[in-house]
Amino acid sequence: MPALLAGCGSAPERPNAPRPTIATPSLRETSQCLADLRAMSVAYRMLPDRDFGNGCGLSGAVQLVEIGVPVTGITAMRCGEARAFSAWVRNAVAPAAYQLLGSELASVQSMGSYACRNVVGTARAGGRRSGHAIANAIDFAGVTLKDGRRVTVLRDWTSPDPQVQRFLTTIHDSACRRFGTVLSPAYNAAHRDHLHLEDDRAGFCR
Repeated sequence: MPALLAGCGSAPERPNAPRPTIATPSLRETSQCLADLRAMSVAYRMLPDRDFGNGCGLSGAVQLVEIGVPVTGITAMRCGEARAFSAWVRNAVAPAAYQLLGSELASVQSMGSYACRNVVGTARAGGRRSGHAIANAIDFAGVTLKDGRRVTVLRDWTSPDPQVQRFLTTIHDSACRRFGTVLSPAYNAAHRDHLHLEDDRAGFCR
């Protein structure tokens, strides 16, 4: 059974120890999240906490191993993000694919999770770090169905096929109920090819 790494937070901080540069979830939050993943039968590997400086790092992060559907392109994800993403794929994306497109999911394609970078695509960001910089976001690119079809955000967001459009709208709306920030091609050009899904409790859906 995966376990939290020793030294994650109960020992008192040394007076001269450098303070972390990233916001970190509490040990209790991470422990509960890991229990939730186990209850969902999600296989994962716990990753060591790392502070890379300049607002980038990992805290309470996991590597998803098996969520029931193969997912490409993901690396480190903060546990809460991994929990929300796993539930979304299982309980929203997979059922919508079957009900609206008539086929089961073969795989999900992402454009990555952890990346030490700033928010892009808007002047209002002001050099602010992206949720990706703390492994708290994933970019969803599309799906492959078992009948061989591919549905991508880039190609199909404005698809002439009403069922394909309905599929993407349905999973986007579901994501807005599960993640704090969801950004789509309707937000700006930087998101023309993916849905940005971030577990930040911001209540921002575009």
